[in-house]
Order: sequence, then C-alpha cells, then structure tokens
Amino acid sequence: MNEIINAIPEYVITAVVSTAIYFGFKYTQNLIHTKVLHAKTVQSKELWSFIEQVANTAVNSLVGKNLTGDAKFAQATAIVQDALAKQGFTNVDVKAIESAVQSAYEKSPLTPTANPEEKTDKSGQKGKVIVPDGKAKAIDPKEVA
Repeated sequence: MNEIINAIPEYVITAVVSTAIYFGFKYTQNLIHTKVLHAKTVQSKELWSFIEQVANTAVNSLVGKNLTGDAKFAQATAIVQDALAKQGFTNVDVKAIESAVQSAYEKSPLTPTANPEEKTDKSGQKGKVIVPDGKAKAIDPKEVA
C-alpha cells in the first residue's frame, strides 16, 4: 500500500511533463509552419518583382524595333521566359508572364496608349473619353490569376 502512495506523485509528474512536451511540440510545429508560409510569401513577392523588372526591360528594348505589336509581345514574353529559366524559375505560368509583359507595355511611357473609357460628363451624359497617351490605367499582373 505504501508503494502505491509513493508512486502517485511519480505518475502525476510524468503526466504533467508528457503533456508539456506534447503541447511544446505542437506550438513549435505551428510556429515552423507559420515561418514557412511567410518565407513562401516573401519569395513569391520577390519573384513577381523580378518578373516585372525583366518585363519592363524587355518591353523597353523592343520599342524601336520594326516589328508588329504581336511579334513584339511574343518576343518580350520569350525574353522574360529565358531570363526566368536562367535564374532557375522554370515553374512560372505563361499567363502570368504574359500579364506582366502586357502590364509593362501599358505602364511604359515609350509605348503609345489610347484607351476609350466611358465616363459621365457634367450633364450626366455618358460618352467616350479618350485617355491621353501614358495616362491609361495599367493592368496589375499580381491581380491576374
């Protein structure tokens, strides 16, 4: 009987320590998972910044070329894909690259842009307003999925 009474504190201590270790591992696992998600987010943000820089450079390098718009777009897309492949980014979606190139064309002051937009005038009538060159709202490639 005396042995049972002496063993009770050992069992309680073992249970408390085991529970503390279990919750410690769970907390550490959640902390590591959060850090991994943050690292992936930062890496994705940096990749987008790199894609935008390369797309801007590609678009600006093709402005003076005697090519059609489609040919320039295709060549700029190929330039961005090659630059990404050289840096080891081979799993970037082509649609994302095309969106970045399109955004670079729209943001570039070197490429003329005139987009008709419907706006209401002072009398409330809707009509087409031509946006002057370089003033059109560009597509944000991060919003295109």
